Amino acid sequence: MHMEDNRMAAALAIFAVLLWFIFKVLNIYNSQYKKPRIYCKDADFQTYLTKLVPTLQSPYIPTKFWGFDGHIQTILHSVFGRMKSPWPRGERCEILLEDGSTLTYDVYQRLSKDKGNVTIMIVPGICNSSESVYVRTFVYYAQCHGYRCAVLNHLGALASVKLTAPRMFTYGHTDDLRAVVKHLNQRYPTSKIILVGYSLGGNLITKYLGEEGEDVSKNIAGGVSVCQGYNILEGTKWLLQWANFRRIYLYFITEAVKSLILRHRKMLLSEQAKQMYELSETDIISAATLPELDEAYTRKVHKFKSVPEFYQWSSSINYLPKIKVPQLFLNSMDDPLIPEVLLKPIREHAQNTVRTAFIEVDYGGHLAFYEGGFLFPNTITWLDRTLLNVVGSLDELDQLQPAQG
Repeated sequence: MHMEDNRMAAALAIFAVLLWFIFKVLNIYNSQYKKPRIYCKDADFQTYLTKLVPTLQSPYIPTKFWGFDGHIQTILHSVFGRMKSPWPRGERCEILLEDGSTLTYDVYQRLSKDKGNVTIMIVPGICNSSESVYVRTFVYYAQCHGYRCAVLNHLGALASVKLTAPRMFTYGHTDDLRAVVKHLNQRYPTSKIILVGYSLGGNLITKYLGEEGEDVSKNIAGGVSVCQGYNILEGTKWLLQWANFRRIYLYFITEAVKSLILRHRKMLLSEQAKQMYELSETDIISAATLPELDEAYTRKVHKFKSVPEFYQWSSSINYLPKIKVPQLFLNSMDDPLIPEVLLKPIREHAQNTVRTAFIEVDYGGHLAFYEGGFLFPNTITWLDRTLLNVVGSLDELDQLQPAQG
């Protein structure tokens, strides 16, 4: 009887897998491929973009077997990254900041002369660096197409680089990016700089451009933000909910940040740091969510009265009106970390601001955007190809006269 039960359970499991497989196949053939939607006030700017960025002219077709699921795309991206990711060879640069921090960024020279003198300044996502797979893949792709790349390494993200001051990166601390841009301007004074930010990095480059306003470096030709949430205060409220498994994603993000703090505990949690910022190592270790961790650590180190005040200060949505260079924002509608309600303000901003565009894609998950194949995707993703073409369009646009109005 026991053996029969096992056989029945196995048969039911096989049947369930077959049903799931059939459902996925039917979903593939019933799915409608759509072009990315572009929201833009400036008709000339939109026409210019669609002309120079081929991926905006045709539908994005995800990897057929699993690419229509934002969770699968996001998990594969975070666990495996890109297929056959290269290790581009670069030069590590160090900057000693006024607070004693040693900031690093990596420079990767162009491998061809196809383009002009353009440097793509890349700001990775949370806890990421130049060693992250998706960053390496895009860097090598850009190098091969004639672009120099510089990648900001978030303070604390590299295991091989020790912290020299009791702080690490945060969601809205733009002084690190500002220092790298200044350093690049000194090193390559004739090079245009185009900022590309992923997730947290998108928030940072947007906030930075808004803070700089009219005083932004003349070498900066524009910015591109990918999969950011724009409003950290509101976004965190959504991540604390179980809907769409967001609370699970929040757990892993919290643990990733916490692990960096504990990796650098000799500096970040030294007796001097604990006394200076009134830190409790027990509270930090026991923090179950990002707001709890920011209450126990981040807001104290950066001297904010409360976590909501810190989140409000960090959110790029509050700095959009002062941006004076062309900027593109890109999000997927099935991003499990970014609910659609957070995209409404940026959609409205793009529809009311010249030389600004919001690109909305139905699929892609969070920073993934795999394409091609039935089971195994292409090495280069839709996002890689789109970013490179957008960078090229901003480079050419910089040679035109500024728009009016």
